[in-house]
Amino acid sequence: MEENKKRLLHHLKRQGYIRSQSVLEAMEAVKRELFVPEELREFTYTDTPLPIGHGQTISAPHMVAMMCELLQIERGDRILEVGGGCGYHAAVLSRLTGENGKVVSVEIVSQLVKVAISNLEKANIENVEMLQADGGLGHPGKGPYQRITVAAASPVIPKPLLDQLDEGGIMVIPVGKGGYQNLMVLKKRDKRIFEKDHGGVVFVPLKGKYGY
Repeated sequence: MEENKKRLLHHLKRQGYIRSQSVLEAMEAVKRELFVPEELREFTYTDTPLPIGHGQTISAPHMVAMMCELLQIERGDRILEVGGGCGYHAAVLSRLTGENGKVVSVEIVSQLVKVAISNLEKANIENVEMLQADGGLGHPGKGPYQRITVAAASPVIPKPLLDQLDEGGIMVIPVGKGGYQNLMVLKKRDKRIFEKDHGGVVFVPLKGKYGY
């Protein structure tokens, strides 16, 4: 597994998905095999999304790396993750924000919340809180957040997430209708939102009030 991981991370660096030492070290530290269904373990370090049940997937490693780089996470950041799935992306985020930071991960499928909590325990991740909730509504009680990452596609940018984004904060979210979306980076400066499109992506649809 470790050799496969090294080859994958080398590939992601060569392709430009991993650009910083912090993202490289975070992805090195997390064992993706702990988050992949047992019957798919042989594909753990292939650069592809994998099904985790309930119509959801664990994102491809290149997409995890890309979103982490776009978030520009700083040590101690409070991060909201929408679409926690099996917990893998939250585990990488937890390494980036460090022991003084916090990751609040919301997932609408209650069965996946239980799976993610178990996976995070196996990985000895202690600064992630997994919650069952409608991701488009965020979790205002734990905010505001310096960083927000959304791992499911929404036809619109949910206003509650914008409201929970801290001043100076960054949000990464796939937005669009139909099978393809645009990966948007939003920055809040002086109470204004600045957007930048980082290209086409394909994500599973967001469920709930702001979903499909």
